[in-house]
Amino acid sequence: MGRDITNPDVLRVMGEIRREEFVPQAYQSQAYADGPLPIGMGQTISQPYIVALMTQELRVNRDCEVLEIGTGSGYQTAVLSKLVKKVYTIERFGQLSESAQAVLGRLGISNVEFYIGDGSCGWPRQRWDPILQRMAKWEPCFDRIMITAAVPKVPLPLIEQFTEGGFIVAPVGLSGVQELVVCEKKAAHITKRLICDVRFVKLLGEYGFEE
Repeated sequence: MGRDITNPDVLRVMGEIRREEFVPQAYQSQAYADGPLPIGMGQTISQPYIVALMTQELRVNRDCEVLEIGTGSGYQTAVLSKLVKKVYTIERFGQLSESAQAVLGRLGISNVEFYIGDGSCGWPRQRWDPILQRMAKWEPCFDRIMITAAVPKVPLPLIEQFTEGGFIVAPVGLSGVQELVVCEKKAAHITKRLICDVRFVKLLGEYGFEE
């Protein structure tokens, strides 16, 4: 899988996490093939190389709080969790989120917060306040954001929720093939860098593709 993946931490974590844990039983024999596999609900688990590439391009560190759009099987979530302080992950399909939560729980991964909803709208701006014992306003802000489904453009709510000096990695495009893009925020301006062509399922939602 090495190719142009040179980050030793990414390579180490990819070697540690057992991909078969996230693959349906019917595809267990193909768990380590370098290609995507169906996981149900019309979704896929990305090929290992793309998971590694997107993780490397996100330039994470142990202090990062990462927002992931599209939990899916939880494989990418697990990879990120081993490299950062905390992962916040959103999945549209409750069945997939619950399955991912079960797998990550079984693996002892505890620095992940899950939400079921429209990922194109970003992380909810309310959260439970244990002191007030009620829902309270929160303005979430993330060092890194990864979108694991195709978007016609990077959703505005996500741009609003990432920090100065932060990075967003996303597959952007309208056709069957998208461009993997790295966005960086500098002095309130967004710069973009193209990595390669990719192929992802569409992100459905208010700021994504229509159903």
